[in-house]
Amino acid sequence: MASKPKKQALGRGLDAILIDNEEQKEQNGVSVVRISEVEPNPDQPRKNFENEPLEALAESISQHGIIQPILVRPKNGMYMIITGERRWRAARMAGLSEVPVIITEADDKKAAELALVENIQRKDLNPVEEARAYADLINEYSYTQEEIAKKVGRSRSSITNSLRLLELPETVLQHLAAGSISEGHAKVLLSIKDQEKLEKAAETVISRDLSVRETEKLAKELNNEKEKDVVRVVYDVDHTKALEQRVQSIIGHTVKIVQNGKRSSINIGFSDNDDLEKILSLLCGEQFINEL
Repeated sequence: MASKPKKQALGRGLDAILIDNEEQKEQNGVSVVRISEVEPNPDQPRKNFENEPLEALAESISQHGIIQPILVRPKNGMYMIITGERRWRAARMAGLSEVPVIITEADDKKAAELALVENIQRKDLNPVEEARAYADLINEYSYTQEEIAKKVGRSRSSITNSLRLLELPETVLQHLAAGSISEGHAKVLLSIKDQEKLEKAAETVISRDLSVRETEKLAKELNNEKEKDVVRVVYDVDHTKALEQRVQSIIGHTVKIVQNGKRSSINIGFSDNDDLEKILSLLCGEQFINEL
């Protein structure tokens, strides 16, 4: 008895093109189109596609085809990807000439929303990509934080905290996007108001492999440094006044200590020559006066 032909997976190689005609094939809402007719969305929220996972997916696609179709929309005579760019990239690596797609009508705003929702549900975005995607919806399409929260199934505070990450310096955002620091680390670093200290703190977190709790302690120490400087200045002023008063009580004349770096000075008041001689004798001894 002849064996059943194997069920062909979605997405095929060049040999299929030689047999099939060039017309688009559609079944159950899924169309099969040339991979060259599909292009990525430049505004796709996900920017980072690691090579090793892509290679693993390409190997799987080579054996089993694309299980889940790519969602696309017609644009400028091409099909622009709404969701599924990773599958499309892996399909190209696998050498497929056709890919399964679901074609839908969507404007830029709807496409941005769908792409964000899918990436978040799949947890494909790093914290920086997610925050920037939220910011794009707000700045480009006038979404409110409340509307975004409802669309992605998050709390309003979660969206607010995510957007706050964009206040970090670009160097720190790069560390966050690369996974060198976690979102928890980043939120703690935001408490450091001095940008230079913040960037150095991020490097310290990475080099010492600090935990979030240890980072909190570091941030507190850095924020307290300025306060310590202020306390030190206050202490110096108080100490100086105490010295002035003590000297005045000894010599019986007004004393003013002026601290100005190398030009610091001590000013002693006197009323006449007799006062001046008394002060000089106190400073230099009576012999000094007798030798005049």
